Amino acid sequence: MKITLKDGSVKEYSEAKSVFEIAKDISEGLARAACAGELNGEIVDLRTIINEDADLNIITNNDPEGLKVIRHTTAHVLAEAVKRLFEDVKVTIGPAIEDGFYYDFDAKPFSREDLDKIEAEMKKIIKEGHEMKRFTLPKDEAIQFMKEKGEPFKVELIEDLPEGSVISFYDQGGFVDLCAGPHLMSTKGIKAYKLISSSMAYWRGDSNKARLQRIYGTAFNKKEELKAHLEKLEDAKRRDHNKLGREMGLFTTVDVIGQGLPLFTPKGTKMIQKLQRWIEDLEDKEWGYVRTRTPLMAKSDLYKISGHWDHYKEGMFVLGDEEKDKEVFALRPMTCPFQYYVYKNEQHSYRDLPYRMGETSTLFRNEDSGEMHGLTRVRQFTISEGHLIVRPDQMVEEFKGCLALAKYCLKTLGVEEDVTYHLSKWDPDNREKYVGEPEVWEETQQHIREILTDLDIDFVEDVGEAAFYGPKVDINARNVYGKDDTMITIQWDALLAEQFDMYYIAPNGDKVRPYIIHRTSLGCYERTLAWLIEKYAGKFPTWLCAEQVRVLPISEKYEEYAKKVQKELLKNGIDATTDNRSEKIGFKIREARLDKLPYMLVVGQKEEEENTVSVRSRFAGDEGSRPLGEFIVSIKKEIETKEIRREEKEEKE
Repeated sequence: MKITLKDGSVKEYSEAKSVFEIAKDISEGLARAACAGELNGEIVDLRTIINEDADLNIITNNDPEGLKVIRHTTAHVLAEAVKRLFEDVKVTIGPAIEDGFYYDFDAKPFSREDLDKIEAEMKKIIKEGHEMKRFTLPKDEAIQFMKEKGEPFKVELIEDLPEGSVISFYDQGGFVDLCAGPHLMSTKGIKAYKLISSSMAYWRGDSNKARLQRIYGTAFNKKEELKAHLEKLEDAKRRDHNKLGREMGLFTTVDVIGQGLPLFTPKGTKMIQKLQRWIEDLEDKEWGYVRTRTPLMAKSDLYKISGHWDHYKEGMFVLGDEEKDKEVFALRPMTCPFQYYVYKNEQHSYRDLPYRMGETSTLFRNEDSGEMHGLTRVRQFTISEGHLIVRPDQMVEEFKGCLALAKYCLKTLGVEEDVTYHLSKWDPDNREKYVGEPEVWEETQQHIREILTDLDIDFVEDVGEAAFYGPKVDINARNVYGKDDTMITIQWDALLAEQFDMYYIAPNGDKVRPYIIHRTSLGCYERTLAWLIEKYAGKFPTWLCAEQVRVLPISEKYEEYAKKVQKELLKNGIDATTDNRSEKIGFKIREARLDKLPYMLVVGQKEEEENTVSVRSRFAGDEGSRPLGEFIVSIKKEIETKEIRREEKEEKE
C-alpha cells in the first residue's frame, strides 16, 4: 500500500501498519511527538490500522489538534485520580474544550484543597506511565461491563447509541473509561497541566436532571506555555467585571432580591446614564429615529399574535394562569410587538418610510439560575432597541445603515476590533422552531450574506441561531474567559408585518406590507458595561467615568479654593468631587489612583494665588501646573469628542 504524507512524499508498505508505526518508521523523534493522525482528512487515533492506500499527516504535540489529544488524555487522568481519592464518585463525561478540558462527576462539591489533592494524585498516575490501551465491545456487553463497574451515567450513554454499535474503551493501567478517542499512547505524554476550578453542572445540560460537579483544567505541551496561560487567567480574574465592578462600587446583587437582578450604585448608574443619553441623542438627532415609550407587560393575546407565546413562552415571566384567570399577562421579553402598534396608530404612505422607532427598553427574560453571571446574563435588563418599518426597496440600504450605526458605536467605545460578525440562520431540519416558508428564509439569508460581503465585513454563518421569525447579524464579543456574548443584533423580518396587519399606502393607493428591521445600536446596557469594565480593566475613557476629576487640597487651608475649582468644573459639565479629608496629600493621590480616576487636581497656596491647578492624570502622571480655564477647555474637548486617551507607558510598550 502507498501512504502519501503531508509533504507529498510516499511511503510504501507490504503489510498493514498503525499510524504510530508509520510515524516511527519516518523518525523516532516524530513518533515521540505524535498525538494522532489525520487520515484522509479525518483525525484518528495513533492505534488506527491502515491497510490500503491513503493520505496521512502525523499530528504532533505542537499542532492544535495534538493539543486537544493531550487535554483529552489529561481529562482521563483526572477522572482516574478522582476515583482513587473518592471511591463513591460516579464519572460522566470529560471532553477537551478550547482552553483546556473538564470532567463532570456525580459527587459532593470539590474545594480548592480537594483540587490540590487531585493534582498530586494525577502527578503519580502520569509518573506511573501507563499505556493507553484501546479495546471495543458490542453494545450489550459494553452496557453490562459498565453496570458491573457501577457507572450508571456511562450505561445511559451507551444505551442511547444505535443498535449494532461497537463501543470503544481506553484502559490506562486498570482505570477504564468509555471513549471514542483519540488518546496519547501513554500517560507519560502529559508534560504540563493544572486544575483551574470547579463548579456545578447539569447532566447533559438539562436542569431537570442530576446536579453534577465539574472540574475544569488545562494542559499544554510545555511548562512555559502553561505558565503563560495561567498568567493570562490571573489577568482575566483581575479584569472580571463580576469582581472588578463590585470592587469599584458600580453594582451589587442581593439574595433577597434575586439572581440576575443587579442593583446599580450611583457610580454605575451614572455610567449607564451616559451611555443611554449618548445613544438616544445619536439615534434621534443624527440617524432619524423617533422615540417611543411602551408598557413593560401585555396580555397573552399580544404574544400569541407575534408567535412568542408558542415559540418563547418558557423564556417569559407569565403573570396568571390561563385555566383560572380571565386575563393572563406577561412581562415583555422584547419590544417589537408594542412598537408595531405605535406604527399602526396612524396610517402611513410610502413617503413616510422608512419609519425608524427607537426605545430604551427594559426587558425581562426567565433565564435559568445556572446561566446567571454578573451583568452579562441577567433577568431584567435595558436595551437600545429599535424597529425600522421600511419599504421592500429600502430594506438593503436601511440594513446597511443599521450596521453602520453599530460600527460607529463600537468604534467610539474603542472596541471595534474586538468583535466578530455572525450570520445567524434558521435550521431547516428543525421546522417547528420557525415560522414562514423555506424560500423566504433562504432569500432573506442571501440578502444579508450579500450585504456583509458588499461591506467587506468578515463573518461566519451559524445554523440554528436565527430568531423564530427571521435571520440576523449577531455582533459578538469575547469576555475575559473566552466565552462569546452577543452585544448587538440586526435582524431581517419579512414575516411579522403580515401577522400584525401592518401596511403602508403605495403610490397607486394599494395597501402594501412593509418589511421590518429589528436592531440594537449598542445592545444591552448592562452587558455593555460588563464588556467595558473588562476591556479597560476599570480605566474607562474620561467621558464615561462617573467621577472624571477629583480635587485634592493639600491642607484644610485650601478647601475653599478646592470647592471653587469643583464648582467651576461642575458648571462646565465635568463630573468632579473634592477630597477634603484630613489626610496627607500622598495618601489622597494614592487613593485616587486606586479608584482609576482620569484626573486629579492638586491645589495649594501657589495654585490659589495664580488661579491654577496642578494636574495629575492616569495617562501621563504629573502634567504640571496649568490655568484652571485651560484645563477645563482641554478636558471638555476630550469628553465631547469621546477621545480614548491611552496611558503613555502602555503606548511605549
